[in-house]
Amino acid sequence: MTDEALKNLVVKALFEVAPDLENEAIDPDESFRDQFEIDSMDLLNFIIKIHEATGVDIPEADYPKFTTLTSCVYYLKQHGQGE
Repeated sequence: MTDEALKNLVVKALFEVAPDLENEAIDPDESFRDQFEIDSMDLLNFIIKIHEATGVDIPEADYPKFTTLTSCVYYLKQHGQGE
C-alpha cells in the first residue's frame, strides 16, 4: 500500500471507533489522545480495526506505537503493508 492508502486506512479506523471526530483535522504528528481525548478502550478498538483491515498482528507491546497517524503508517509499512 502507498503511504496515502495507509493514512486513509488509519483515518477510517479512527472514525469507525470515534465517528464524532469525522470532521476534525488530524495533525499527523500529535498523539490521538492529545488531539481527541481518546481513551484506552477507544485505542484498543482502533487497533483491532486496523488489524481487521490489514491482517497485521499487533502485539500488546506495540500498542504505544499507534499514537499518531505518522507512527501508525510507519508501523504498518514496517510490517508488510507498505509494499
